[in-house]
Amino acid sequence: MGTSEAVLHVLTGAVPQFLSSDMCSSNSDLVFYSKCHIKSVKKKGSRRLPSLKCSSMSGCQIGSYRCKRLGGGLHGNTAIDRLTLLRCKCQQAESASGVDIGEGNGAWFVDNAKKLNLNGSMNSEDILEFKTVEQLKSENEVSMSNGKVGTGTNTIFTGGVDSVEDEAWKLLRASMVYYCGSPVGTIAANDPTSSNVLNYDQVFIRDFIPSGIAFLLKGEYDIVRNFILHTLQLQSWEKTMDCHSPGQGLMPASFKVRTVPLDGDDSATEEVLDPDFGEAAIGRVAPVDSGLWWIILLRAYGKCSDDLSVQERVDVQTGIKMILRLCLADGFDMFPTLLVTDGSCMIDRRMGIHGHPLEIQALFYSALLCAREMLIPGDGSADLIRALNNRLVALSFHIREYYWIDMRKLNEIYRYKTEEYSYDAVNKFNIYPDQISPWLVEWMPNKGGYLIGNLQPAHMDFRFFSLGNLWAVVSGLATIDQSHAILDLIETKWADLVAEMPFKICYPALEGQEWQIITGCDPKNTPWSYHNAGSWPTLLWQLTVACMKMNRPEIAAKAVSVAEKRISKDKWPEYYDTKKARFIGKQSRLFQTWSIAGFLVAKLLLADPNAAKILTTEEDSELVNAFSCMISANPRRKRGPKRWKQTYIV
Repeated sequence: MGTSEAVLHVLTGAVPQFLSSDMCSSNSDLVFYSKCHIKSVKKKGSRRLPSLKCSSMSGCQIGSYRCKRLGGGLHGNTAIDRLTLLRCKCQQAESASGVDIGEGNGAWFVDNAKKLNLNGSMNSEDILEFKTVEQLKSENEVSMSNGKVGTGTNTIFTGGVDSVEDEAWKLLRASMVYYCGSPVGTIAANDPTSSNVLNYDQVFIRDFIPSGIAFLLKGEYDIVRNFILHTLQLQSWEKTMDCHSPGQGLMPASFKVRTVPLDGDDSATEEVLDPDFGEAAIGRVAPVDSGLWWIILLRAYGKCSDDLSVQERVDVQTGIKMILRLCLADGFDMFPTLLVTDGSCMIDRRMGIHGHPLEIQALFYSALLCAREMLIPGDGSADLIRALNNRLVALSFHIREYYWIDMRKLNEIYRYKTEEYSYDAVNKFNIYPDQISPWLVEWMPNKGGYLIGNLQPAHMDFRFFSLGNLWAVVSGLATIDQSHAILDLIETKWADLVAEMPFKICYPALEGQEWQIITGCDPKNTPWSYHNAGSWPTLLWQLTVACMKMNRPEIAAKAVSVAEKRISKDKWPEYYDTKKARFIGKQSRLFQTWSIAGFLVAKLLLADPNAAKILTTEEDSELVNAFSCMISANPRRKRGPKRWKQTYIV
């Protein structure tokens, strides 16, 4: 789908009407806006592109703030000058201080992780059969609500009010960012004790994901829809660093809403969206995970809101394809995994994850499945879908076969022979047994296992990376048996991975000379701090989704009960330090938004386990059949030149 088709889609008004949330649809005070203009204006020089008037923005009055809907969008394959700003001419944005803060979504209480009382509306089929959690008390059962997953706006609570959850919702709403009166995201942190803001006042793609999921489960869809469409518009911008531009389709790491003087009128101002694709980030690393998270959130929005018109838009379909083409592009690599540099995901500093880190592979697999589900078959997508399916088969086989480690596999590696030159070698990557660290020999439990952090020739990173393993469970990249084994390991190693605050970002920490060489003596990534085995409360929501999928909610309930004891008293830190997570991180921001949102998502999913389906994907039967064929196939048969289809000129 080219630029002309996308523009035609907008100019002809072929924009589906927005499906408003319950909160908005119940309000009759509708206000329509027709003074929004999208301009591309160069900062230097007087040459301007023609402005595009967008008169399809509507809004609804909610409480005392105005929530505008985003209408048509301009998007295509042609890059817009990076030095342009996306401008929306409007009056000064309404103050966000008057936002009506609603009550929380209800409370659930955990008594030593043995009792779980669910207060909130849900369907009877939505309630999981808890294995080790006591039967729900009859006095706490409530009447069923409507059948839509994740909508709890009209819930009537029979239990007490959870002040921690109410506080979290108020803080989350206070972090909302508005663009021309419409909510478009949440800032990374709102720490009043910090004088150095850095980029924590920006809307990060990865940081907004738990916020977006929380709003979706709450039935508030506007902010997620606006976020999806506005970040899509930023995707087509030209990104340049030192005269070099990455491939089209890269999503920004973050964006900031700035107020600048209006051209030709110094007395008026306008709001602009200013993205960062990594040019200003520490280390200047492009955010590989941003586009993958964007696709995952887009699917979750459609499943939760039942509004499929967004993902069916021409510009959205084009955006999905651009991300896929960027990820599926051919290269020199022999592996189906995505090759990235260090610091290109949640671990955004030098931590020795360059190559094929598990976190990127799990998100990559999940995004491929989500994209395949949302792509509209057509002339321009047939080859892309074919390449996508081939990559899914190869990627899942590679991760399941070569990244998995348990006691049996560890003993097998311990007995590896090296320097095997043959097509049917056992030690395919020439891994030296001496790489097995003493900590792993003592740490690996008899029951359980996990996916290692990275795999390259002659190198296996045996560290346990939480997000990669948890999302492998959520996405179905890990098999059912492997998924249960990962959760078994978490239960067995609870004192190491959870301790006094969930959840370790990785385990163990790099220490001594290893820390000096791998991190470059990074003063922020000292042992058991930050990304070097620090504890991050935001990982609660990924843990909860994984537990809900595998029907083991008692693990998530226990983790949330641990966090609930102190996270509010500690003012919602970004991360915790030390082996047992006893200290607030030495450089941790307080009132970190994704710590708040991660806690809320975990609570919402425990109250309505069925809602986790908006994020999970099941094991594909076609992939399973393909695995059996790959395992039984003789690798010698696959060698030889490719047979290209012969063409004849008549």
